Amino acid sequence: MRIMTINLRFPNPKDGYNFWYVRKRTVVKLILSYSPSLLATQEGTRYQLAYLERELTGYNMFVKNRVWDNKCQYPTIFYKKSTIRSFDGGEFWLSKTPGVHLSKDWGSAFPRMLSFMRAKCYDSEKLFWFASTHLDNISAEARSQQAKLIRTWIRSKEDPVILAGDFNDVPGSDVYKILVKPGGPLLDTWKELGKPEDESSLTHHGFTGNPQWGRLDWILLDEEFKPVRGDLVRDEVDGRYPSDHFPYWVDVTVS
Repeated sequence: MRIMTINLRFPNPKDGYNFWYVRKRTVVKLILSYSPSLLATQEGTRYQLAYLERELTGYNMFVKNRVWDNKCQYPTIFYKKSTIRSFDGGEFWLSKTPGVHLSKDWGSAFPRMLSFMRAKCYDSEKLFWFASTHLDNISAEARSQQAKLIRTWIRSKEDPVILAGDFNDVPGSDVYKILVKPGGPLLDTWKELGKPEDESSLTHHGFTGNPQWGRLDWILLDEEFKPVRGDLVRDEVDGRYPSDHFPYWVDVTVS
């Protein structure tokens, strides 16, 4: 089962040559070329996500009970219809009032959310939860509190969890310690694959292709899953990068 996470980069006119409406086909081509069974996206606006829903042939977008708002950037799940069967799911805001639309606390610059889906592969009876998130980019306290809410949610689940997203933090941070073993509930796939913590691990590149800072984009999973291969996607498509972050993919098996 292949999992991929990608920060889509919201439609910012200041991006010029890399503005969403110029590179949107690049994003679709890259995703289809890697063909993940499960895709976690971040920073997608309603119109970006509607475009992906139309263009990602063979995929469904999971947005059960979502309140759509043109102001919001949503972490969102897509899944391959031929591989994955979805069951239940939903989303909540990473705040003191998780059920209140666009709520935020602890100095969070933006409202942040966890989107989640209960699913299984068609060739397995194993049920699991898949979640996409995007933690705050400004407030360290907000990121830590948001991570604690996610940890509580993970520990409430009987079925194993796979969590992917842009955590806006690095290995060794409080967020990492809250979510990743031994202090947290999940394993870091990058670490489990024996990948180095050097320039080759940095995921933010600002559309340049040159790593700038931070292994910010993670795929974390329960120990019932085993990562067998994976890497950052440093590909250019049609002469441009799909995002200002390198996407990250991992192939996993159930242990």
